[in-house]
Amino acid sequence: MAAIYYAGDSTVKYNKISTYPQTGISQGLLWYLRDSVEMRSYAQNGRSTRSFIHEGRLALIEKEIKKGDFLFVQFGHNDEKPDLERHTEPDTTFSENLLLFIEAARAKGAHPLLITPIARRHFNEKGVFLPGSHGAYPEAMKRTGERAGVPVIDLTTITEQYLAVVGDLASKAYFMWPKDDTHLKPEGAVLIAGFLCQELKKLGSPYADLLEEEEITKENEGLDVS
Repeated sequence: MAAIYYAGDSTVKYNKISTYPQTGISQGLLWYLRDSVEMRSYAQNGRSTRSFIHEGRLALIEKEIKKGDFLFVQFGHNDEKPDLERHTEPDTTFSENLLLFIEAARAKGAHPLLITPIARRHFNEKGVFLPGSHGAYPEAMKRTGERAGVPVIDLTTITEQYLAVVGDLASKAYFMWPKDDTHLKPEGAVLIAGFLCQELKKLGSPYADLLEEEEITKENEGLDVS
């Protein structure tokens, strides 16, 4: 049985009833996976690449991940934060940390995948979506993946384009609004996991082999956000 080890922050985290309705992408992704694929979500609230590694969470993954497994790496929300425990610079420490994740997967014969952070739901007073909430981090991740020969799924661009299309009012249904505009409700986690799966299918084997053979969902059919 192949397993997905998912490293990330609160937008990815597998939530419990105590934080309902907040739902992470790793939970939404379960709807799309083959029964033979196991989800091992190591994502935790507030983590950056720096704090995730320093707390020994990558080391825990390294102990368990095996040949043929997958390591999904999705960070950016907290690498931006100014505190010393979490902050990284896009083209230096952020990129260097991502390479540590890649090396950990490859050392065990697993398949690494980089995923840029989802967009924050930011609109101005006229209801116009405001992109760019993650600054230089998404592009830095894409450059790192290109240099390392690792696929990168650009969920930042995909979700920015989607939010710009659906608008301020409709997008509230997918986020923890009015509490915040970063974290997802169940509907949002399933929707964005669907976007992720569309990109996994484009990558082909072995990434596409993780998914159910049926089409992604009626909700996502015909939606061009590339």
